Amino acid sequence: MRALIQRVAEASVAVDGAVIGQTGPGLMILVCAMQGDDTATADKLAAKIAKLRIFTDDAGKMNLSLLQTGGGALVVSQFTLAADTARGNRPGFSTAAPPAEGQALYEHFTDAMRGLGIPTEQGKFGADMKVALVNDGPVTIWIDTDG
Repeated sequence: MRALIQRVAEASVAVDGAVIGQTGPGLMILVCAMQGDDTATADKLAAKIAKLRIFTDDAGKMNLSLLQTGGGALVVSQFTLAADTARGNRPGFSTAAPPAEGQALYEHFTDAMRGLGIPTEQGKFGADMKVALVNDGPVTIWIDTDG
């Protein structure tokens, strides 16, 4: 699976003008299931993100995890993280998991985050979403589990 995580002061996602998910301080997580991923991959990614020490401690050093800060997460599916731009000007997305698999793994990943005790909200798989966020830092990190 692939994820682009951003440390945020706040983030929200809207569909058809209505906010369907939001978080205060914590993480905005854009996630994409890739071909060959499974629930174990989703669990591994959730655990990695939850424990990643990217929040500042009292000394101002990035030393605390999402679990330690009690922050929330907003998870949004984004198959475009699978973009292959090696040839031409039109990205290819053939390495992304098929839609039904992608949705199941997206839901599993979101449930895994909740299972770790992280307040987690989400977007709507396959929908045209409007995402708003206030990046904190900014801190933006790319994670690829490589299957």
